Formats: sequence, structure tokens, C-alpha cells
Amino acid sequence: MKRFKKIIACAVVILLLYVGYVMVSTGYFRTIKNSFDGKVVKKIKITGAEDITIIPETDFALVSASPRKKDITEQEKLGGLYLVDLNSDAYHVKKLTADLDFPFAPHGISTYKLDSTYSVMAVNHTQKGHSLEVFKLKNTLLTHQRTITDAAIMSPNDVVMIDESRFYFTNDHKYEEGVGRLLEDYVGIGLSNVIYFDGAEYTEVATGIGYANGINYDSKRALLFVASPRDFKVKVYDTNKDGSLNFIEDIDCDTGVDNIEFDQEGNLWIGAHPNLLAFSSYAGGGNEISPSELIKIEYRGTNDYTIEKIYVNDGSEMSGSTVATPYQDIILTGSVMDSHFLVLRPNN
Repeated sequence: MKRFKKIIACAVVILLLYVGYVMVSTGYFRTIKNSFDGKVVKKIKITGAEDITIIPETDFALVSASPRKKDITEQEKLGGLYLVDLNSDAYHVKKLTADLDFPFAPHGISTYKLDSTYSVMAVNHTQKGHSLEVFKLKNTLLTHQRTITDAAIMSPNDVVMIDESRFYFTNDHKYEEGVGRLLEDYVGIGLSNVIYFDGAEYTEVATGIGYANGINYDSKRALLFVASPRDFKVKVYDTNKDGSLNFIEDIDCDTGVDNIEFDQEGNLWIGAHPNLLAFSSYAGGGNEISPSELIKIEYRGTNDYTIEKIYVNDGSEMSGSTVATPYQDIILTGSVMDSHFLVLRPNN
């Protein structure tokens, strides 16, 4: 009997330690104090604007959105890519994918400038599975080019194009469900990865990441940045000519980093989730709101960077922030499920 009691006591201690670890490592105890030196200048009515990027050398933003509060059938019908005109305070919106004839619930997006057009790639999640959809954008007309599927595209989250045929993408999980998924999400076991496509073959170039999420490529420095929200880190890699990666370092961000965008100086702008448990409950229909955070990272080199908190909110103004996209003197801020996204203007 005494031995049995000891076993039970040990099990209870282990359980308590595990619960404590999960709560600490997901930001549960962090105090969220609203902070932003600036103002909201516009609320743009696009539901679930998860990813936003500026189309190079234009005054347009490309927005990937799906109504994630609805079931997958409705997301496939209502999801789409949108063009937002940033050249006036009206911020005119045009849905580019209104005439698509296949299910489309987009997630991460990337663009690459060609001669007079742009190649656009979007992660697509549907009932039939996952794919990468490729489009051509000319002026304000978007034309679907092809659908990419492969066993390597197991749980895609975000993608970045290197050129018209080469790209990297993240798989945020190894397991779709079951114990494996539980271990990834709550124990924090890093099993997700980064895949490189060289135009012919898929290669796993990074693994052991806790929920590989946003990804972006700095072509001037040949650096690849990958967000790991479960570990509260941005992982930095040096890229080789064959697409392989050399790990440089982790940037500890103290928040659940999501999508990554750059400004003109090469600084990283990131939407983030400071409390992952609150976000998980919010995304699952539990909490009504979830805290949001926007950060800016000036990365100068190994062990030489500065992190600035641009915006922190308890979720009452913006819930589940996913992206912070700078353009001139404003910031476009996407979120998981809000019925609109905010345009912010910092005072400095």
C-alpha cells in the first residue's frame, strides 16, 4: 500500500510539474497591458485576414483571408485573396478570387515579381487536403496557374518564393491528430519542419521546430527566418546555393511569433500571440478574445539584434494577431478570426 501511495504521489508531482511547464512556456502568467503609441486609422472589413504582404513596387497589399469561425465548407466557399489599395485613405478592397471554380481557404501567401506581372503562391486548406496554389497577378487581375500537391506538403502553414520555381514552406505539425498532435501542441516537442523545393524535388532542410509557422527570406543577406510560436523564437538560417540551410541562432521573442514581414531597411515585423493557451481557447471557440502583440526586430547579425514591442492589446481591440505589415507610415495588422483588420499609424 505504501508503495502504491508513493507511485500515486510521484504521478501527481509529475502531472503538476507538467501543467506548470505548459502554463509557463505558453505565456499563461504573462500580464497583458495595453500599449501602443499611435492610433487606429482604419478598420478594413475582411474577415480572418491571416496573412498580409505588400506587392513589391506597388501601392497594393495582398490579403489572405478565410472566415475561420465557420466550418470548413463555408471557409472553402468564402475564403479568398484580396487586393487593398493603399494609395488613398479609402483603402478600396477588391476580391481577386471571386470567380475561382475550386475550394479555396487560403493561409500563408508569398509574391515574386516577374517582368510586368507577379507570381503569387498561397497555402490552401480544404476538406480534400492541403495544397499550394499558384497564380499570376497582372495589374488587378489574378489568374490561377496550377495546383501543387505532394506528400511533403503535409501540414503547410506559410510559404516564401525564392523565384518563379523555387520556394520554401513550413509544415507546422508532423501529426494531424491523436497523441502525436497533443505532444507537439502541449508538451512542446518540436517535430515540424521546413521544406525546400528546387523546381524538381522536395527536400527537408530544417526540422525539430516547435510549430514552424511564418517564414520569410531576406535576399540581400541570403537569410531565412522561421517563426516558432510554441518556443517563442524566430530561428535564423544562412541559405546555401543548393537550398540547404545552416542554422545560425534563435531569437528569443517572449511571445508566440506568427507571420514575418520586412520593411525597407530589412527589419522583421511580426504579429504574435503572447498567451498561447488563451489563443488556443479562442481559436477553438472558448475564449471570446485573445491577446495580440506586434513586434519589430532589427537583426544586425549573430547575437546582435534589438526587439521592440510596437503594439500590445488584451484582445478587446484586436484578437489573435497574426501579421504586422509595414507600409510607409502605417502598419497593416492581420488576425485569425476578427471580422476586420486594423490599419495602425504609430506616432514616431
